Amino acid sequence: MPEDSIRPPARNLNVLSVIMGGGQGSRLFPLTRDRAKPAVPLAGKYRLVDIPISNCINSGLKSIYLLTQFNSASLHRHISQTYKFDHFTGGFVEILAAEQTFNNTSWYQGTADAVRKNLAHFANSDFDYMLILSGDQLYSMDFSRVIAQHIANKADLTIATIPVSRDSAKSLGIMQIEIDGRISRFVEKPKDPALLDTLKLDANSCAKYKVEGNEDHFLASMGIYVFNRSVIFKLLENNFDDFGKHIIPTAIGTHRVFSYVFQGYWEDIGTIRAFFDANLDFAAVLPRFNYFDMTAPIFTRARFLPASKINGAAIDHTIIADGCIINHARISNSIIGLRSFIDVGTQINRTVHMGCDYYESAESIQEKTSRGQPRVGIGRYCFIENAILDKNVRIGDNVVISPAGKPENVDHPLYYIRDGIVIIPKNGIVPSGTVI
Repeated sequence: MPEDSIRPPARNLNVLSVIMGGGQGSRLFPLTRDRAKPAVPLAGKYRLVDIPISNCINSGLKSIYLLTQFNSASLHRHISQTYKFDHFTGGFVEILAAEQTFNNTSWYQGTADAVRKNLAHFANSDFDYMLILSGDQLYSMDFSRVIAQHIANKADLTIATIPVSRDSAKSLGIMQIEIDGRISRFVEKPKDPALLDTLKLDANSCAKYKVEGNEDHFLASMGIYVFNRSVIFKLLENNFDDFGKHIIPTAIGTHRVFSYVFQGYWEDIGTIRAFFDANLDFAAVLPRFNYFDMTAPIFTRARFLPASKINGAAIDHTIIADGCIINHARISNSIIGLRSFIDVGTQINRTVHMGCDYYESAESIQEKTSRGQPRVGIGRYCFIENAILDKNVRIGDNVVISPAGKPENVDHPLYYIRDGIVIIPKNGIVPSGTVI
């Protein structure tokens, strides 16, 4: 059923939203070395988890659980300081961390297992539909439209899908649909060209869902699911660990499973390269993700910081978050995060600087410099390109950071290289004169 033919219902749907954030985030290491994946900073001032939560709030859905288990302290702090609803709306954003019980002593083994181990909590909630979301994707979607189509189709399960190219289809879960949108087949990461050919969207489906272009298109799962209450409990009466690998293929043969075809920007930012590119795209003239859309704002923690101060810098295609001090530097195609300090003569290009959690006092600066350590921030006459600088890094004067001429992946006491991008880890120290 085409999206524009579905009229969203009144925003009083009884929906429970569940955001999956429990993975170790190994593909985002070292950004996940000291924090949970959903807590990784994004675009200078946000966190990854702000995206699915904001989509829920903008869709009128305010009953939200976040499932996590790794390095969850900073995530707990962000959620508790950010998402507070008043007593009259009845909304909540709560974290359900993996816990040992008399029945279960293991951690989450997969997405389905994470939901199963929290069914006792969910059973006490009054909901008709469960919306399951990923915690590491960048997109803007009105979930009320997904729910409306789910109801109109009398579906047991609806899976949000997006048209992708042949190359992208090889690394995603691909759906085959009937003309009414019902899913008849699911194949995980089909690499065989002959198999892939059997899954491509036909001309009638492309016309119905307004999929443009002459190349072949395939419908990929976005990892966004809507279950009827009774169905989610029924489908988890087993030991299957994962929705995409186990639950969905089984459900297609036994239940009414439909596709919701989404046409818009969507990016899985679970790898360092995808994370880096998605961040830099925020600084483009016309970013693919419209974070200036005030009909669907991204919510995050209100920090009450001063405006940034620029002392004679040259800045081009760059986002500068609140509370920064930049002294006569040259910055291009970069993201400069909260409370960043950048000193005289430094050149920064294609860099994601996540900023700082605090302002360093004069006493602390004096004490650190007396021991030969740089202050928090970036010192004088540095050259930095194609890099990610995590929170609270200390980079001295005359430092060069660049992946040029180096292997794609490196582990070093001062830095890491992943996908050809240099990463200075959280609280990292790079002494003056260092050349990376």
